[in-house]
Amino acid sequence: MKLFIVGGNSPTAKDLIEILRKRKIRFQAPPDKHFDPENGVTIAKMITDYSPTQLINLADFISRNHSALKRAELAEESCRRINGLLPGTLAEICNHLNIPMLHLSNAYVFDGEKKLGYNENDDPNPLSVYGKTSLEGELAVQKHNAHIIIRSGWLFGKHKKGLIKSWIRAAIKQEGEMQVSRRRFSPTYTGDLAQAILAVCLQVDCEANVWGTYHYSGLETKKESEFSALVLKYAANHDEKVYRLLDRIRFSEREARLPEIHNSTISGKKIFDTFGIKPRSWHGHLQEVIKSLYDGRLRATQNVEAQKSAQPSAA
Repeated sequence: MKLFIVGGNSPTAKDLIEILRKRKIRFQAPPDKHFDPENGVTIAKMITDYSPTQLINLADFISRNHSALKRAELAEESCRRINGLLPGTLAEICNHLNIPMLHLSNAYVFDGEKKLGYNENDDPNPLSVYGKTSLEGELAVQKHNAHIIIRSGWLFGKHKKGLIKSWIRAAIKQEGEMQVSRRRFSPTYTGDLAQAILAVCLQVDCEANVWGTYHYSGLETKKESEFSALVLKYAANHDEKVYRLLDRIRFSEREARLPEIHNSTISGKKIFDTFGIKPRSWHGHLQEVIKSLYDGRLRATQNVEAQKSAQPSAA
């Protein structure tokens, strides 16, 4: 198996690449700057030269920073290039070269009004620029027969912890008074998603006829208030300021406003029935991510102190 990865700088791709290296699976992940959707000839040459057995597209407008979800409303063309046009270009190339393609999408292709978790039979009805361009990408990929689309739950991980940090900062700054959106999502660790993607690729490599759209998320859904409360609980193990606030933390909920949606939970029954891929608990990974956040701060502080001590003192 030889994998060609697009969007190699995304958090999920970084976890996937780490797994591939450990398992000594061949792959190539060119820098994101080489994937201009309007320059299909150049992209096709890269893919042809490497001659992969499968292509995985993990490029996404908000892959690194959740705040980009709002920014997409003002940067529609940029969002469409990554979420809508690039998947179409890749699908055309894969179709021409007869290469199976796996494409990562998301739950924002739905309107969020359903009470239960969305399944693959539910009709998309995106309301935001991000969701609409994501659906455009899905529809383009579906034109290639040998395709798999995986819609993921709400992602966090070693390389995707911006919102986790913002909750911790807000709790300290506002002395425990937290305002969150009234929404429910499916927390999903990027490392678990990467494992699921690889499991799918391995079965595709065995020539399984499994084309179509699937959902993958973590084991347990949460309201934003519940998830952020867990973030603060785990952060208190490393942060004295948060620890002192635990008894005073109060959440107030405001209605979820676009581009957020009230419900982005998804059901992973189909991916389990087809591939045997089970949803995994994310609690331990959340604790690890928060610990790494504080370990990183400690290392940064130590480096600054070391640099200061290395400077010659004034005569």
